[in-house]
Amino acid sequence: MKRRTFIKKALLATGGVITAPYIIPSGRLFATTNAPMAEHVVFVLFAGGVRQQESVLKRYLADSQKIDIEGNIMYNLLEGDAPPLKIAYGTTLPGGQKGGQPISKILSSSLQKQGTLFQELRYSKGGTGHYGGLSAGVSGHYGLTQGLRQRPLHPTIFEYARRFGGFKATDTWFVGNGISGSVPLLNHSNYDGFGSKYGGNFIAPNITFGAEKYIKGFKIYHPDDELDPIHKMQAFLNQSFQLQGGELVSLGNTEEEREKIKDFIRKTFDKLEKQQIAFPPVTDNGDNVTIGFATEVLKYFKPKITVVNIGAVDVCHGNFTSYLEALHRADHGVGHLWNVIQNQIPEMSGKTALIIMPEHGRNIAHNPITDENDWFAYDHSDSNSRRIFAQMVGPGIPSDLLVGSESNPVGDASDIVPTIADLLGFKADVMASGLIDPTARSLFDRI
Repeated sequence: MKRRTFIKKALLATGGVITAPYIIPSGRLFATTNAPMAEHVVFVLFAGGVRQQESVLKRYLADSQKIDIEGNIMYNLLEGDAPPLKIAYGTTLPGGQKGGQPISKILSSSLQKQGTLFQELRYSKGGTGHYGGLSAGVSGHYGLTQGLRQRPLHPTIFEYARRFGGFKATDTWFVGNGISGSVPLLNHSNYDGFGSKYGGNFIAPNITFGAEKYIKGFKIYHPDDELDPIHKMQAFLNQSFQLQGGELVSLGNTEEEREKIKDFIRKTFDKLEKQQIAFPPVTDNGDNVTIGFATEVLKYFKPKITVVNIGAVDVCHGNFTSYLEALHRADHGVGHLWNVIQNQIPEMSGKTALIIMPEHGRNIAHNPITDENDWFAYDHSDSNSRRIFAQMVGPGIPSDLLVGSESNPVGDASDIVPTIADLLGFKADVMASGLIDPTARSLFDRI
């Protein structure tokens, strides 16, 4: 049957209810979908390598420094009492001293109570590096030959969402915590049939809205008398964007979307000057600055998929005290993010699923580096660094549910992509593509 005849008969059969069948970007008339559970998903790549011992196990110093003090320093995410002695977490004291008081809890009910906590997932394949872990999180595939300065080897959740879900470019955002470590490459792959035309918009707000405000007002410089600013702008753009063949690839934003992005940047600069950005109450590191700007992306665009990367706990390589502080502040930032979604963005409140997962864990044994408290630091290369957790909360997600244990781990780092696809209604297409890890499943299928 010819396509035109099919549409005509479909219209007659439905009494004219279908007036303009939607052609999704893959070229099919209708997508192969499941019923969506949420209208929006926010995925937080949490913190930069988190040990199970200080997070879900709530061991504080007991399993790291041989100091018998336990307790929960992530009380927006997790249930459990805080440590009895607050040695090394909280805000920074005046003069830059460490060991300030704990940050007040934002959420009246922890995300653990509100949703489902997978206590023991596994990063099951390849080396436990930051970029490999981030790439597995956004692509659902372990790039065993993945290298730095290389895009994910398989399509990302942004590409699946835009190709199979029919989302436009500004429906998908990757909010990065910087432009180092190949983070700007995570918004799309170069996989045949997917690629940049299905990519997500990328922004590193601490660069875009940082001290060097190169794009504020979208000023046009004149080469006769403003050559120095032009060269500085060139260096800024070369650092901020990955070019292919010397050209900036197109993400498929329409002209209207490009104007909206410009408008967003102008308005965000204006809000920054007026101190109206929805930053977390404590923003004494880059992670919570990133989260503050992420809330502005959510408020303006109401994206279908937003991925937020934070990574300050990576300081664990050389300073365990700073690691604990960064972990506590990351919990604070995520609590703030969820609070803003529920209370300041009515279009997303009650319609948004939040997923949280570290890109990898950390070693069971310390390295030889000690900090100002003579506490040992930790790298990520052994089997303990394959232990991670995941949380999800929102529509259709069971509340107050614990899944898995150390002796019975449930879930994998590659599961997030099919989980997001499940939440938004295009899981069947993702699973049928054959492009995610063969063992990857939606976390809903793991429960």
